[in-house]
Amino acid sequence: MRRAPFALLFTALSLLTGCMVGPRYVKPDVPATPQFKEAGADSFKEMDGWKTAQPGDGLLRGKWWELFNDAQLNELEEQVDGANQTLKEAEATFQGARAAIRARRSEMAPTVSVGASTGAERLSANQPYFNRSQANNGVGAFSLPFDLNYEIDLWGRIRRQITSAAELAQASAADLETARLSLHAELAVDYFELRSADAQKRLLSDTVQAYQEALQLTQDRYDGGASPLSDVTQAQTQLQTAKVAEIDVAVDRARYEHAIAILVGKPPAALSLTPMPLTIQQPSLPGIPGILPAQLLERRPDIAAAERRMAAANEQIGIARTAYFPTISLSAIAGFAGTSAVNWFSWPSRMWAVGPAVSQTLFDHGLRRANSESAKAGYEATVANYRQSALTAFQQVEDNLAALRELEKEARQQTAATESALKSLDIFKVRYEGGVDTYLQVITSQTAALQNQRNEIDIFRRRIEAHILLVKALGGGWEASRLPQLTKVH
Repeated sequence: MRRAPFALLFTALSLLTGCMVGPRYVKPDVPATPQFKEAGADSFKEMDGWKTAQPGDGLLRGKWWELFNDAQLNELEEQVDGANQTLKEAEATFQGARAAIRARRSEMAPTVSVGASTGAERLSANQPYFNRSQANNGVGAFSLPFDLNYEIDLWGRIRRQITSAAELAQASAADLETARLSLHAELAVDYFELRSADAQKRLLSDTVQAYQEALQLTQDRYDGGASPLSDVTQAQTQLQTAKVAEIDVAVDRARYEHAIAILVGKPPAALSLTPMPLTIQQPSLPGIPGILPAQLLERRPDIAAAERRMAAANEQIGIARTAYFPTISLSAIAGFAGTSAVNWFSWPSRMWAVGPAVSQTLFDHGLRRANSESAKAGYEATVANYRQSALTAFQQVEDNLAALRELEKEARQQTAATESALKSLDIFKVRYEGGVDTYLQVITSQTAALQNQRNEIDIFRRRIEAHILLVKALGGGWEASRLPQLTKVH
């Protein structure tokens, strides 16, 4: 019967700890359209690769770079996760966020501490206002107290802190996936930039050889009196210009190779990639399944991170509101206290004290209201950031869809232009050799042919890059369901 009041007290406290103040989290809406503007059937009826929106995304699995069927690219991409230092930093940040959950969860349990102390004390009989009858030769002070402190989470402050920490950890996990997706995409872009530079260098090397032959032809004609000296100087200028362009491409190629080395966690001196010129046939452009705008919100890790931070900010509103309510805590102390080491742990030396405490702020000059308003403003900021992240994602998809469509048309036109330029060059070379046209016509046609050939390589590179950026804009093979399911308390 003596324990009945204590049982009732703890039962009442258990029921009260189920209370929580503050708003419940509801995910805000995002402005969206039923489908992407640039993915209409008419826009892509002549374009290979894009497919009508469908639930399955088997092609966009985790290793999306395998869509390009490039063995060297696959080998490099496999090295990113284990060696890239930016990714390791993001992983460490995520682990720290997970540890923060455990730190917050520890507040749900009592804190028990111990502080043993020993000492001796003798009071002076000559001190002012001292009763001489209490004088002694000194007493010992031996104590071993165990202190217990426990805050009763009556209004849900601690539980909301745990939930907020879990949501921030999920946001950190999404940040990790965003970094992973960006690094893999950056590597793919740099890799095809390098292969494009290889193609440009091969073209310029062939061009330099052709210009050297043209220079020899003009020199022979000049020596034979059939051409003026200006033809020779024009041919020399054309040759030197092509050599300068070849050197510029070599500089770009080295820069891309160095960037790839850093992405795979190696110093540039430790990585050397064999030249592999890009061709119009290889790599083949992949087919990418379409998705709906609503699906994009679940596919993009950066949107998921913004949404989780929004949920964490909502918890902060509830935490700020708990300051308006009293804090209830339970404190207890138990242990042994004696006058010497002999009686320190004897039964008469036991001591204990227990009791609840209630505290309430009566006046803080608007501090609680300011904190509450600050939490609300922080939440509104995260809502705006979430919606802006979604809108930016929609824009990126639309931009790359439009780029793929227009580059498809541009590639066909450029191919036709290149063929015409090469035919014109052949015609003017024959006419020059026959003495019908001046060498200026040959120079002009050579410049036009080279520029069109370089444009053709560059357009194909841009098409590959648009495919990579579209995959990145679609979130790769990621889904929001892959976020770690961390413990939350409500």
